[in-house]
Amino acid sequence: MSPENVTGEEMKSYRDLVMRCPRLGGEVPFSYCEREAGDLPCRQVVRCWEAGFPVETCLRETMTPEAWERFCGQVPKDRMTMLIDLVEAAKRRRKEGTGSSS
Repeated sequence: MSPENVTGEEMKSYRDLVMRCPRLGGEVPFSYCEREAGDLPCRQVVRCWEAGFPVETCLRETMTPEAWERFCGQVPKDRMTMLIDLVEAAKRRRKEGTGSSS
């Protein structure tokens, strides 16, 4: 595989890869890391996944130049804000996963 050209099929297979998240302490698929920050990847995604596949190349090919610039310019949040955001995101995902049967 050439790091300069990642096909859609290769990207799909990367999204299924799983690793332990140093921030969350559990296993997560790459697809989670890709959208952990809403419409942007987790700020640590390149550091975490670079040993497994050409993650930076993949992200550059799937993100708009504007989104890439926003991703690169992310300022880390303080720990409390980050924890609150993670809890809120988990609540939203849980609510979306259960549908309207509640």
